[in-house]
Amino acid sequence: MFLNNLYTLSELNSTSRTIAAEIKINADHDIFKGHFPGAPVTPGVIQLQIVKELLEKHFEKDLKMKTMRTCKFLQIINPEETPDINIEIKFTQGEYLEVTAAGSYQDVTYFKAQVSYI
Repeated sequence: MFLNNLYTLSELNSTSRTIAAEIKINADHDIFKGHFPGAPVTPGVIQLQIVKELLEKHFEKDLKMKTMRTCKFLQIINPEETPDINIEIKFTQGEYLEVTAAGSYQDVTYFKAQVSYI
């Protein structure tokens, strides 16, 4: 898990169908030494992992990605320039956990994804 290591929760609110979190990314984390020195970029796979971890925290169980319908990385998250990110997650439960998630700060959207988990 990257919670309390790569990022911390500044705020977390949830309902039976949504999660709203504000996270702070640790720009000094070792991952940024290789991705990329002098110009840190939060890898897309890490952004998706953060969404998964927030869902696992909410449901208090491990989840596995079943399918990804869409995933768009719209802007680079440089933790030195933008350490704070708002994560908005909407979900419905049926046969699978159907999730729509986005990461943004102020008026900039960094990523959007539609994912199913089991």
